[in-house]
Amino acid sequence: MFKNLMNQNALEMHIVSGFEMKQKAKKYEDQGNKVIHLELGEPDFNTPANITKAGIEAMNKGESHYAQPLGVPAFKEEIAKYVREYKGVEAQAGNVVVTPGAKPILFYTFLTFIKPGDEVIIPDPGFPIYKVLAKYMGATPVSLKATEENKFRLTLKDLEPLVTSKTKLIILSSPNNPTGSIIEQKEIEAIAEFLRDKDIIVLSDEIYDRLYFGEDKILSIASIPHMQDKTILLDGFSKAYAMTGWRLGYGIMHESIAKVFNPLIVASNSCTNTFIQYAGIEAYRGPQDEVEKMKAEFKVRRDLLVNGLNSIPHVSCVLPDGAFYAFPNFKWFGKSSDEMAAYILENAYISSLPGSTFGEDLEGYVRFSYATSRDNLNEALNRLESVLKKVKS
Repeated sequence: MFKNLMNQNALEMHIVSGFEMKQKAKKYEDQGNKVIHLELGEPDFNTPANITKAGIEAMNKGESHYAQPLGVPAFKEEIAKYVREYKGVEAQAGNVVVTPGAKPILFYTFLTFIKPGDEVIIPDPGFPIYKVLAKYMGATPVSLKATEENKFRLTLKDLEPLVTSKTKLIILSSPNNPTGSIIEQKEIEAIAEFLRDKDIIVLSDEIYDRLYFGEDKILSIASIPHMQDKTILLDGFSKAYAMTGWRLGYGIMHESIAKVFNPLIVASNSCTNTFIQYAGIEAYRGPQDEVEKMKAEFKVRRDLLVNGLNSIPHVSCVLPDGAFYAFPNFKWFGKSSDEMAAYILENAYISSLPGSTFGEDLEGYVRFSYATSRDNLNEALNRLESVLKKVKS
C-alpha cells in the first residue's frame, strides 16, 4: 500500500552505508569474534578538551534556547574570519549559513537549484549522497569519472565534455571520499576559467581539507573572485575536530542564496543547537595543536595501511592525498565489490564498504577507513593477507 504513496525516486535510493555495514558486523561480534571496523568515516579521537569545555560552559550560561536560523552572529563572524584566513575566500558573516552537520547544505542546495530533468555532475568515485539527492529531485546524475591510473584526481579534461545546457550543478570534492584524492591547483584554476561565463552553480565539498598531507593548502574554487557568487562552499567540524556527534557544519554562499536557505532551515530544523555553536567558536579560535596531532597520526596510519596493502600479492592501492580513506583494488580476485566486502567480513572479520557504493564501474574496489589504531591496522593487514591466499582469481 505504501509503495503507491511514496516517491518512486525515494524507493530507488538505498545505498550501503557505514552504519549498515557496522550493523552487519555485529552478528560476528555477537558470536565472539573481534571485528576490526574500517567502515565508518569517523575519527577515533575524542573532541579536544577545550572545545568540550566551551560547549559545557555555554550550557551553564544558559545558551540552550533557540538561535537565529542561519546561526549565532558571533559564530558566523568566526567562521567568516576562518574562511578568509585559511581558505582565502572573501567571506563575511552574511555569507555564512550554519547547519546541524554539513549534509543539510547539500540538501538545501538541491532543493533550491535542482528540478526534474536537470543534470548534476558528481565525482565518481564520490560520496554516494550526491547521487541520492540528484535522483530524489528527479535530476540525472552525470558521473565525473576519475581513474586509478591518474591517482583518482579529477581534471578539466574529465569535466568539459560532460557540461550541457541541462547542467545546473557541479559538485567538486577535495580531498575526496572514498579515495582521498585532491584536485590539483592548476586544475581548479582551469575549471574556474571554463565555468567563468556559464550559469552553473558549483558546490565545493571541503569537509576534509584540514586533513591534507601535502605541504600547501588546497585551493578552494570559491577563493577565485569570479567564482565566489556561483559557489557554495561546504565545510564542518566533524572530521578535523573529531566532532561527528556534535553535528555542526556550515556553508559559504552569496547572501541572496543564504536568504533562500533561511526558510528551508526554519521549516526543517528551526536552527542549529545554540551551545554547540559556542563550542564551534572555540574550535576555530582556540589552539590548533590537537588538530595537527590528529592529522599527523592519520598520515602515519595512511602510510602503514597503504604500504601494507601494496605488499599483499595482487592488491594495489593509490596513496591518498588526504582524508582518512584508502581505496584498494582487489579486481584480480574475481569478486564484485559487494562480494569482496562480504568475504573480508566473513573470513577476516574486517568491516569495510564496497567500492560500488561510490560510483559506476568500481567493482573490485573496497573502501577502508584508517580512522582506527595502528594496532588494528596491522592486525587487519595480517588477517587480510591470510584470507586472500585462499581466494582464486
